[in-house]
Amino acid sequence: MAEGQLLAGESLVVRFANFVKLPHTLFALPFALLGVVAASRVTPLHLREVVLVVAAFTAARWVAMGFNRIADRRFDAKNPRTSNRELPKGALTVGQAWVSVIIAAATFLLASWSLNPLCALLAPFALAWVMIYSLAKRFTWWPHVWLGLSLAIAPVGGYLAITGRWSTPWWTLAAITVAVATWVAGFDIFYALPDEAFDRTEGLHSAVVRLGVARAILLAKLLHGITIPALLLFGWGSGFGWWYYAGVLVAAGILVREHQLVRADDLSKLDAAFFTMNAVMSVTVFAFALVDRLAA
Repeated sequence: MAEGQLLAGESLVVRFANFVKLPHTLFALPFALLGVVAASRVTPLHLREVVLVVAAFTAARWVAMGFNRIADRRFDAKNPRTSNRELPKGALTVGQAWVSVIIAAATFLLASWSLNPLCALLAPFALAWVMIYSLAKRFTWWPHVWLGLSLAIAPVGGYLAITGRWSTPWWTLAAITVAVATWVAGFDIFYALPDEAFDRTEGLHSAVVRLGVARAILLAKLLHGITIPALLLFGWGSGFGWWYYAGVLVAAGILVREHQLVRADDLSKLDAAFFTMNAVMSVTVFAFALVDRLAA
């Protein structure tokens, strides 16, 4: 399975964008903004805060992806699916990669500090969590859950950036954490399916290696079965209306369609278009939530 969502061209900007697969920002940025929209129901919203949230999220994701590419560069060079990434093929040097990660980390910490004291306090811990994910396949069978919790920081962070405090009721942010974590973990299991043989050979861990393809797909179904109720619970706790719930219904349809495309005996439809559906899902939930907020 070839990697998709890459930009065309050979300029340094394009190489760096492809290094961290910048278009994949669409997967989780809408959930960060979903946290912002939910927070706007309880406290005034300012453009400066939205800009800082987008900057912080983009920088944190750059750190996570960049460090992942650095940590995995030797595995990527051996894997036919990833051997064309920027570090294995020499499009960027390891030094250039590290410089970009350090700049992104500084940007994230500065943006978090500029938001409020709570974000400033939590930022180093969030950064450490998303970086350690890159090493998770070395010591746990469940790196997908680690990744899910990493991306679940986005909506929680978006909410805390605006309010500076935890949600009321408390389970509102817990619900969106579960929703995003299970959505991403299920999706990442799909992403790991083509690498089962390679991961086994290299001694890397994943749910696919642990369970086999068929049971790993079943686990992804179970995880996504949790995603939708958790999104509904988040909507209830946030006070969203029918527009939001309509968006969740559309998102559920997208997930159902994804699972119809993947079977243990046929991974041929597990291509770039399949992964693009995940960006569509996150954008859909955010867009309907935004419409709901504007209508209110």
